Amino acid sequence: MTTPQPLGPATGLNVVHFFCRANPNVDKAAVAKAVAQALDDGLQVVSAAIMGAKADICFMLLGENLWDLRKFQSRIQAAGLEVAESYVSVTEISEYAGGMPEEMITARLFPVLPPEGLRAFCFYPMSKRRGDKNNWYSLPYDERAQLMRQHGKSGKEFKGRILQVVTGSTGLDDWEWGVTLFGAHIDDLKDCVYTMRFDEASTLYAEFGAFYTGLVGTVDEVLDSTLV
Repeated sequence: MTTPQPLGPATGLNVVHFFCRANPNVDKAAVAKAVAQALDDGLQVVSAAIMGAKADICFMLLGENLWDLRKFQSRIQAAGLEVAESYVSVTEISEYAGGMPEEMITARLFPVLPPEGLRAFCFYPMSKRRGDKNNWYSLPYDERAQLMRQHGKSGKEFKGRILQVVTGSTGLDDWEWGVTLFGAHIDDLKDCVYTMRFDEASTLYAEFGAFYTGLVGTVDEVLDSTLV
């Protein structure tokens, strides 16, 4: 068997969200083994039981080598899970983050997940609007930077209640960013998204995709709740 050359971002981590549907024929032991193999490969794996009809399970994977994430996809599909939706992105530092302390840069490029005590889960993709009237990319850089500072200030109100992981996906998937939220309580997710939508950067210039909400748990907890 050939071993392909590792592939990943020059700086940071590959990130893939797999939203899966379960059925009675899923091999739970094989899914658990796929997670264990991913961990052995040095990947981070966040497993979440998804609420509602969009999916049953989400696996969020982070790692340096994209081939390892692709192997995980093949293994869970072989175990009987149907990948109904997915999202491909990379960790990144915002172009508006000049002067950020080194520890904050490291936390954004190399987050350690899942965060302890924050088990409410939400993922959604988003892009900046390019409308005839409101076009984010026609604004001068200084104005965009000011709007993003205001947006970040609103987010700081939720420190300790919410951990936000924003990953870049321009050219990698259908939207420009993927946003993953981890909350102490389910309504923390709602309060955070609602509050930040009043910022001008969101009110005038943000477009959002589908939201996936769930509960972070161990792979056994997630499988037991979805494969009964």
